[in-house]
Amino acid sequence: MSNKSCTTNLLVFLEKISKHLDDGRAMDIIYLDFSKAFDKVPHQRLLNKMKSLGIKGNILRWTENWLLNRKQRTVLNGSFSDWAEVKSGVPQGSVLGPLLFIIFINDIDECAKDISILLKFADDTKISNEASSEANCALLQNCLDQLLQWADTWCMSFNTSKCKVLHVGRNNICHRYNMDGSILEETVRERDIGVIITNNLKPAQQCLEAARRAGAVLTQISRAFLYRDKKVFIQLYKQFVRCHLEFAVPAWSPWLIGDIDVLERVQKRAVNLVVGLVGRTYEEKLTELGLNTLKDRRIQIDLIQTFKILKGIDRVDPDTWFNIVGDNVTRLTRNTAYEGNLLTNRSNTDQRKNFFTNRVIPIWNALPTELKNSRNVKIFKTGIEKVAF
Repeated sequence: MSNKSCTTNLLVFLEKISKHLDDGRAMDIIYLDFSKAFDKVPHQRLLNKMKSLGIKGNILRWTENWLLNRKQRTVLNGSFSDWAEVKSGVPQGSVLGPLLFIIFINDIDECAKDISILLKFADDTKISNEASSEANCALLQNCLDQLLQWADTWCMSFNTSKCKVLHVGRNNICHRYNMDGSILEETVRERDIGVIITNNLKPAQQCLEAARRAGAVLTQISRAFLYRDKKVFIQLYKQFVRCHLEFAVPAWSPWLIGDIDVLERVQKRAVNLVVGLVGRTYEEKLTELGLNTLKDRRIQIDLIQTFKILKGIDRVDPDTWFNIVGDNVTRLTRNTAYEGNLLTNRSNTDQRKNFFTNRVIPIWNALPTELKNSRNVKIFKTGIEKVAF
């Protein structure tokens, strides 16, 4: 969706989860999986939902013409099956497909009025609620029951074998949930929009997975290019390798030295593959190539994300993460002298202390005022590249 991303979805989700855990409240997270999600959407019911949302006229007629009277067949080794009418589903791989699917399932929010979290990202849906007592768990189970009822009403279904439960927090009673008579599988780690979330909310597993993927791509590139000059090879590294090390990284940025080194070793390996460098140390080679350490880049990415949230570029509520100084000053200090600064928060757990909400505050407050008042993201990005962290 416009001005939203995997990163904002994960930040909203982990902000709520980490805050609950910091307050000593256990949480249960259930990752839901629609069975053949895009293929099952009934056309006429989708069009009726679009009408109820005020979508009409040419847009509705164009959508109807696009969905109805579609046919498909299978081709194998030059043999063709008969044409068959496509009676349901939104075309996958299309621009409109995910949007129409979101329109169709958007009202499942009504099933989650009594729980803390329901977040959707296309066909990826997760729900969560406090799990310190049977009463709290009963609310989450009731939400599951209502979702099953919704799916039955709207000709959809959940793949219960792929729906997983993640128990988080020390006081978690590890309640067992069921869907349609099947007990949901419990797990200690689950991939959430491409990022591994574990039951301790530490990023170690994600760091290992990101380094593994990036390392595999780097190996392929190094085998394909025997002469690795700094211009072409580093451009390939930036485009195809580094993206794996920084995907949605504000949501899982590591703080332990071991996790930081796991990621940095991939870039060190890439730098050492470049021929013709004069520098001997890793830092000297980075300077020669015009690169920063991944740790410094993560700080820059955090600051860019903060700028986009505070300036309304990302379509999310800044109050979800930050308390802006504004008129909330009770005691004048260096950090509260500028109204665009952020107030610090107290935290009890390492996960919360090192989460995006808290780790970015002192760095943001230390930036020059004129940089924080940049007119757009491009100017801000250029400015922070000149700041030493």
